[in-house]
Amino acid sequence: MITNDLDKPHCHCAVFGVFGSPTAAQLSYLGLIAQQHRGQEGSGIVTADSDDSSGKTRFHVHKDFGLVDDVYRQERLLSDVLKGSSAIGHNRYSTAGASNNKANIQPFTVMYKGGNIAIAHNGNLTNFRAIRKKLQDEGTIFQTTSDTEVILHLIARSRHERQIDQIRDAIAMVRGAFSIVILTDTALIAARDHAGFRPLALGKKGKAFVIASETVGFDIMDAEYVRDVQPGEIVVIDRSSLESGEVTSLRIDDRPAEPHHCIFEYIYFSRPDSRIFGHSVDKVRRKLGKNLARSQPVRAKNPDDKVIVINVPDSSNTATMGYVQETTKLGGKAKLEIGLIRSHYIGRTFIQPNQDIRETKVKTKFNTVKGVLKDKVVVIVDDSIVRGTTSRQLVQLVKQAGPKEVHFRVTSPPIMHPCYYGMDFPTPKELIANKCGGDVDRIGKELGVDSIGYLSIEELLDSAPRENGENYCTACFSGRYPVPIDTNQSKEEHEA
Repeated sequence: MITNDLDKPHCHCAVFGVFGSPTAAQLSYLGLIAQQHRGQEGSGIVTADSDDSSGKTRFHVHKDFGLVDDVYRQERLLSDVLKGSSAIGHNRYSTAGASNNKANIQPFTVMYKGGNIAIAHNGNLTNFRAIRKKLQDEGTIFQTTSDTEVILHLIARSRHERQIDQIRDAIAMVRGAFSIVILTDTALIAARDHAGFRPLALGKKGKAFVIASETVGFDIMDAEYVRDVQPGEIVVIDRSSLESGEVTSLRIDDRPAEPHHCIFEYIYFSRPDSRIFGHSVDKVRRKLGKNLARSQPVRAKNPDDKVIVINVPDSSNTATMGYVQETTKLGGKAKLEIGLIRSHYIGRTFIQPNQDIRETKVKTKFNTVKGVLKDKVVVIVDDSIVRGTTSRQLVQLVKQAGPKEVHFRVTSPPIMHPCYYGMDFPTPKELIANKCGGDVDRIGKELGVDSIGYLSIEELLDSAPRENGENYCTACFSGRYPVPIDTNQSKEEHEA
């Protein structure tokens, strides 16, 4: 499977929710469009349509493989099929092993003793295997390979009378990373794990309330960002919320919040125009570039040679500007140039029937501006290196344009360890930094560059907002996992 960003880490999905709008499906569509970058394999929307005369609520569902615009292209689907004033939506990125299973496309819906309920989830549950085995041993039948499904079963099996207590009971049993939206017959519910790994924001559109993984989901519809859903918090939005303008806030349980926000949301996942964990992603990425310029400058061997800095479109754009700004401020000679052009019109399922064609995959995405690169000292700035295959091919592509030197600078530390909290990182043996034993010079030789430089973990954390005592998860760099994990879980079981 070749993704839009080739050899890059992937976040499993985006979630969106709306309550109290006659155009709930259309707003969900817009919110998912704005968050397309978080998942491109499939999309789904569930709406709740209440009949005031009968007092009954019907759920309407539409989901399929593909990009958001393709999934909801059918005429009048959003207006006539997905009816109702509340909705939740999901954009999906899966692991390769289960990517062709349509049953895994969220949101998931069931009808149980408490009525209709639907759920969409961003993250990974680290105790999923143990819970699933226990439920299966007790006779539970699973319809998907997704860890998210266990939450629905836990809700249905709860002995509490009130539905909100059933939901709290279920969520309190799971561990790991989860930013969740739940739709019931009468409410929209959002919840976030105690570590707050993944972002989840609360907003308003008129009197209606909206929930999104990223605030860009609000911007597209001119909704107002209110605040983040806090780590360990459950937010309940119902008709009384529309009347009072306030949501109900509950704690999942008595455990205190222990925030460990995923630092990769700032490095790569989120759009630069989003506010993540209460802060501007653009501002953080500029600081990443500035700190990289301070710690890993490039000086041409010949003082008369021109040094140009190019970004790898599009995720490193902002950090590259920060790198050039700081280099200039420190008295270095560096000029920002557009040396790589990215094609945005290549499909995601590029077929690779043999080795020769496999080696052209970078050329289907990027081409060089040869006049910009020829006879120059070139600094390539990127946000991360995972396997190293794409970076190696990009370096070779740049070298074909005839530069004097090629240097690589990375706005994150070497990725040494897999992630169990919602990123689809390869196994350790597939990570180039791990294979090279963390030896940066060896990584540079593998890529074929004159030099390579990374941010250290300390420099990375110095780039992230810390004024409110924020803590960040750096497990993929440090190997220190803030929440216990079951390392036996396979990628196919990490299917949020």
